[in-house]
Amino acid sequence: MERSTIDLWVGLFVVAGFVALTILALKVGNMGSFGGTETYQLSAPFTNIGGLKPRAAVKSAGVVVGRVADISFDNDKFMAKVTMNIEKRFKFPKDTSASILTAGLLGEQYVGLEGGADDAMLAGGDTIKMTQSAVVLEKLISQFMYSKAAEGGNTTSK
Repeated sequence: MERSTIDLWVGLFVVAGFVALTILALKVGNMGSFGGTETYQLSAPFTNIGGLKPRAAVKSAGVVVGRVADISFDNDKFMAKVTMNIEKRFKFPKDTSASILTAGLLGEQYVGLEGGADDAMLAGGDTIKMTQSAVVLEKLISQFMYSKAAEGGNTTSK
């Protein structure tokens, strides 16, 4: 009897470990939500999305309000179109702005929404007009190096 009780407890412990690992893998893969909440879609055009990926977080004031559903390329405007699924409980004014931000210095990128002051609210299928593209670290470094090289070329020795 004692041996079968121990085997039962070990089996339950192993199953609990597998469940915990599965939940952890889903959280790390940004798939923690199983689609139980209702959403509406918003889109926003960006000139550069950097390393933004589908399923990336959409945050406002540090709170996750949705996820990036799709990223496509607009052949007419030569811009990236980011489609976002926003939870229905979160409402944003028509003059909301969207930015691509980075969590930390080299962390994951996400879309940040900053609400405006308009009384009318965005609805499903609307497009956010005011956007700010991702800051690309390589561009910043090259601009800094170019400006330093230009500074160095203007000095004269006595």
